Amino acid sequence: MTAASASPRPASGPICVLGLGLIGGSLIRALDGGDHPVFGYNRSAETVEAAAAAGHDASTDLVSTLERAAADDALVVLATPATTLDDLLPEIAAHAPNCLLTDVISVKQAVAAAVSRHAPGLRYVGGHPMAGTSQSGWAATDPDLFRSAMWMVSTEDDTDPTDWSVVAAMARSVGAFVVPAAADAHDRAVAAISHLPHLTAAATAAVGAGESDLALRLAAGSFRDGTRVAGTAPTLQRAMLEANGIALLNVLSETIDRLLAARDELREHGTVEILVDDGHRSRLAYEKIADADPAPITGVRIGDPGWAQELRRQAHQGRVWLD
Repeated sequence: MTAASASPRPASGPICVLGLGLIGGSLIRALDGGDHPVFGYNRSAETVEAAAAAGHDASTDLVSTLERAAADDALVVLATPATTLDDLLPEIAAHAPNCLLTDVISVKQAVAAAVSRHAPGLRYVGGHPMAGTSQSGWAATDPDLFRSAMWMVSTEDDTDPTDWSVVAAMARSVGAFVVPAAADAHDRAVAAISHLPHLTAAATAAVGAGESDLALRLAAGSFRDGTRVAGTAPTLQRAMLEANGIALLNVLSETIDRLLAARDELREHGTVEILVDDGHRSRLAYEKIADADPAPITGVRIGDPGWAQELRRQAHQGRVWLD
């Protein structure tokens, strides 16, 4: 995948980022210096001081930040854990009720439900950039984090086309590819390709560390790569995984079934052929998609009849929105 194929596009209008950890902090860094103002909030004074020292416009005052967003008609980006929604959404509804809201949280149905519960009149288009590391906090931020990354933008039948275009333009402005998807389809997908790996990484790390220090001394690439995400702060992992509990239960059950079948096959026949072969074929399929520039979605004009359905249909074919 070439960097040029995900070149940044200009985004219009002010952007307000709530939460300046890895994702939110990387976003404000990626957006800053463009043709539109960007400012942010974080409850940690230490984080805000670090952001300000780096030349960014940040505050620890949530109310004044939201009032500024309201005055500027800014796009508000929620970049905090899902566990903060019950506290933050009423504040947004009270102080910036007319602003368009998006987010970068890794689950979409839970966020949409929280918005409906706490701020039913708020304009909301969900988002989720598939980018990150095992590190967290301002020190881990990277303005190039989103370049060539996939950024899901919620695409429901009743999504406002203008609002969708604003959120998609922001994602494109930092070099990401936009993947249109319904919230439930997104949550099922990330349960399998993001949330499940956190649990399997945790299991691999726990079994390896429980063996002996000899095992950890011998551990090399497969253990390092397979347990990388287990190094993420446990509170952040739990907030992400538990917010997608139903979808995660389904893929976890399938995984356990496959492992039990592999155990029985090994015990009874001395082989693990089926699981290894299935995994190998699936890995090759992933590499074929990941190593190629994604094909663009074509023949869709945002706002035309059936636009959302057609975006979703082509996204399920692996295509992305580039306009």
